[in-house]
Amino acid sequence: MATESPPAVEIDGLHKQFGSVTALRGIDLTVERGEVFGFLGPNGAGKSTTIDCLLDYLRPTEGQVEVFGIDAQQESGRVRQRVGVLPDGYDTFPEYTARQHVEYAIASKNADADPDALLDRVGLAGAETRVADDFSKGMTQRLMLAMALVGEPDLLVLDEPSTGLDPNGVRLMREIVREEVDRGATVFFSSHILDQVERVSDRVGILADGELVAVDSVEGLRGAGAVATLTVHCESLPDGAVAAVEGLDGIDPVEAEDGRLTATCAGSAKVDVLDVLREHGAEIRDFESDAGSLESVFAAYTGEGGDGGGRAAVEISEVAE
Repeated sequence: MATESPPAVEIDGLHKQFGSVTALRGIDLTVERGEVFGFLGPNGAGKSTTIDCLLDYLRPTEGQVEVFGIDAQQESGRVRQRVGVLPDGYDTFPEYTARQHVEYAIASKNADADPDALLDRVGLAGAETRVADDFSKGMTQRLMLAMALVGEPDLLVLDEPSTGLDPNGVRLMREIVREEVDRGATVFFSSHILDQVERVSDRVGILADGELVAVDSVEGLRGAGAVATLTVHCESLPDGAVAAVEGLDGIDPVEAEDGRLTATCAGSAKVDVLDVLREHGAEIRDFESDAGSLESVFAAYTGEGGDGGGRAAVEISEVAE
């Protein structure tokens, strides 16, 4: 009988303490093979700490991390041979050329790869002999992506990969993610940029204050956690019906005029509104609801306020397809 292959990433009860500061609070997470998993959260939520534990750059205070069934702390060398990483914070070798950087990555993995072909793939053709000290932030980001792709890794970990990239660079990064998945790789995509997570991810995990507060598809998260506007058309609104709706959890504000009631609802509270109206004798003729934005999903799960609520740590990228 064939043994089922372990998932790409299995995190069980991951805690990380830095002195009196708790960075991670019992993370449980499974990333399946062949998927793009978006890891979403504001800066400081614990995304990079989770990745550092996955790569054994940090040791967990408690818990276990496995990559393709390999213990990430006990056999970190085996894990790194199967993983390509574009880190959020990194240092290049100032006097090394772009080609030398990629050659270094090839040697470290004992891989058979063409450095110039990798540089061309990330949009650095013609810059092979330039030293990294002369690179812009965006060019450096492309260089690090080329190094991450060395050896056709089974797992590609991208921590804030859009940093410093112009719209063309962001588009190219998304194309490379799709190509890697088509090749059979798994992609773990960590970002605080909502738009980028939505565009590339099969599933999304939302991290807030060191806790994994939700894991689902983007559409699933919208249905469960988004703030949406519900408009209900009734023959009339019976006495007490509006007050009862206003008393529901997750409803604010509520507006009522003649037989129409409009409520801003978090998650499944839309259903509660309809139930309460019926309980008070309202005859519902019709209703409509918007789907809610991904930004409002993030707000609902992290308590950062409503749409456009001034969250400096969360960006919406307006990159054209």
